[in-house]
Amino acid sequence: MIEVKNLYTSFEQKIVHDNISFDVKKGEIFGILGGSGSGKSVLLRQIVMLDQIQKGQINILGKDIKNLNMEQRNYIKKNWGVLFQFGALFSSLNVIENIGIMLKENTKLPKELIDDIALTKLKMVGLNWDVGKLYPEELSGGMKKRVALARSLALDPEILFLDEPTSGLDPASAKAFDELILELRDMLDLTVVIITHELNTITNVLDRFCIINDTKLAIVGTYDEALKENDVTINKFLKLKRDNIGK
Repeated sequence: MIEVKNLYTSFEQKIVHDNISFDVKKGEIFGILGGSGSGKSVLLRQIVMLDQIQKGQINILGKDIKNLNMEQRNYIKKNWGVLFQFGALFSSLNVIENIGIMLKENTKLPKELIDDIALTKLKMVGLNWDVGKLYPEELSGGMKKRVALARSLALDPEILFLDEPTSGLDPASAKAFDELILELRDMLDLTVVIITHELNTITNVLDRFCIINDTKLAIVGTYDEALKENDVTINKFLKLKRDNIGK
C-alpha cells in the first residue's frame, strides 16, 4: 500500500531522515515510532503530501506521489483519511457538519444524504446521534478524537493515518480507542498508519512498526522481533518502558 524508498530530509543543514526505507502492507496496522523531534510528523506530512519530498521516493497504491499532477494528487488523496493529533475540528461547525465537510467538498450529494452518512460514521465510532448537534467546545477530549476519526472515515478510505490518536486520553479511554481501531480495521478492511509513543498501543494494536532514531531506522518489524534485536536504542524505547509500567 505504501513504499518509502531512500527518503532524505533536512532543514538548514540539520538532517531529519537519512536514507530511510520501509513499506506498509495492505490490511496491517503499522506504527511510526521515535522520540520527540525524531521526524515522525515530518514523515507523515510527506506521505500525505502536505510537505514536499526532498530526496527519495514515496509510492502509495502503486503511484509515485512525487510525480503526480494536481488532478492526480487530489484523486489519490480521496483514498485516505487523516486524524490529526488534536482532532483539528472546525470550531464553528457542529459535529455532523464537521464529519460531513469532506463529503460536501468532494461530492455532489444532497445535504440530507450527507447528514445521514455523517450520522452513520458517528455511530461507527461509538457515539450516539445526539452528539451530532454539539460543537467541539462541548466535547470531551475522547469525544473530539472519535469525531475526528469519524470525519477521517467519511469518504470510505482505504488507508487511515492517525497522529498520536490516544495522546492526552486517560488509560481507560485510550484502551477503548485502541480497541475501536482494531474493530474498524477488521470491519472496513483498512490499512492503518499510526504515529504513537504509547506502549499499550505498540504491544496490543500494531502489527509492525519502525523506530526513527538519529535520522535512521533502528528497526522495521514486530514487537517481538524488536526485542530479539537486543539493541540498546530499541530496548530503551520499548523494553525499558515496559519494565517501568506499574511503578
